[in-house]
Amino acid sequence: MNPFKYSFDNKRYHTLNYYYQNKFKTRVSKISLDANFTCPNIDGKVGYGGCIYCKQAKNTKSLLEQFNDQKIIIDNKWPNSKYIGFFQSNTNTYDSLPNLREKYELILNQDNVIGLSISTRPDSISNELLDYLEYLNKRTFLTIELGLQTIHEETAKLINRCHSLDCFNKMIIELRKRNINVVVHIINGLPYETKEMMLETVKYLSKLDIQGLKIHMLHIVKDTPLEKLYNKDKFHILTREEYVNIVCDQLELLRENIVIHRLTGDPIKDDLIKPLWVLKKVSVLNDIDKELVRRNTYQDFNKSILNKFRQILINHLNYNDLVVESNIGNGKDTLFLSNLVDKGHVYGFDIKDEALSNTKLLLDENNKKNYTLFKISNEYIYKTLSHLDNKISAIIFNKINIKDIKNSLKLLNKKGIILILINNQNKEEISINKYLKSLSNEYIIDYYSIDKESLYLIKIKRP
Repeated sequence: MNPFKYSFDNKRYHTLNYYYQNKFKTRVSKISLDANFTCPNIDGKVGYGGCIYCKQAKNTKSLLEQFNDQKIIIDNKWPNSKYIGFFQSNTNTYDSLPNLREKYELILNQDNVIGLSISTRPDSISNELLDYLEYLNKRTFLTIELGLQTIHEETAKLINRCHSLDCFNKMIIELRKRNINVVVHIINGLPYETKEMMLETVKYLSKLDIQGLKIHMLHIVKDTPLEKLYNKDKFHILTREEYVNIVCDQLELLRENIVIHRLTGDPIKDDLIKPLWVLKKVSVLNDIDKELVRRNTYQDFNKSILNKFRQILINHLNYNDLVVESNIGNGKDTLFLSNLVDKGHVYGFDIKDEALSNTKLLLDENNKKNYTLFKISNEYIYKTLSHLDNKISAIIFNKINIKDIKNSLKLLNKKGIILILINNQNKEEISINKYLKSLSNEYIIDYYSIDKESLYLIKIKRP
């Protein structure tokens, strides 16, 4: 069963198809358009040459020819589709308002067009244009796509983006004041960026009022400044495996209501230099799906440490395993463990107090399934469990002291783990962590935390 709710097709992220189907109750297809705009970092207004990864080209077909050519292909595949005109190439707000209005209205007037998506830069939307976009947004389904690529200013200078993060932030605010949907583009694998830098970009965006995200993989195209830089410095290009892992990490950090419009790019084969694996788009997307399933994670997984706690248990427990719980907070996790039993992960479940007085029946095959999960809360209970030394697969705490840990270690079987949810304001925290450090030669101790969350998780297991 897919644990992520914003998907029709077992994707573990908020798919564009799911979003469109929910909103419009029909198939929606985007038609890519090149209106032969330029950019302010090409023509000298803020810079020259454009972004270093872009190859300049002109489309010789009119907007209507482009629209109709793609419409025929889409209609053959998905009859009765609705359409969104996607002004894609270069900066699609970088012109006079009369010229922009003429192009936008031309596409809006075509049959079955329900909206526009306009790709642009935050420094190329005037106040006059904002007023017109607000008017458009009341008439049709409008999305503005902003090419941020990275939050890191040093990289932004290297790629010749020629606008600041502050400029981007201010435009987000202006667009959202007018209730206009915003989709942001980022690129993984930009020269000299580390994995942590790429994750920082997503962490930052997840806190902003944006509605969608496009994730691209950097690819080197012939006859671009990026090709020259690569030939000179041979900077690291992400492998397919690295890219898949970074994207999955990013999805786990990303707010669940942000729609994922893209997870990789579509380079032109004849122009591509490296990496060649980006040509296998479907295969890359499948790898991302498989990795999320392998991890048993999903978009916004990292919003709570309890998700990590549950993931560890699901991945760890097998049929017939014995589990001990010690007062897990408000009962939600007891319910979670109970549901695991229903799905066949743990053999039996009984959390009632009377189970504690019957632990002697645990190893009796006739009664085993009734007493495989039970509470422990004091020294007396440990004594009742003494006959289970080396037989318990998981012991779970949210309130613990050093004595509890010592007693619990005796109960673990070879694969056994102890999970401890600790509040970092707990007075016992310092002494417990000091004790755990003393165990590090005998046991593997992992710590998991979420930004700004008071709880963190400790996992103890045998080597």
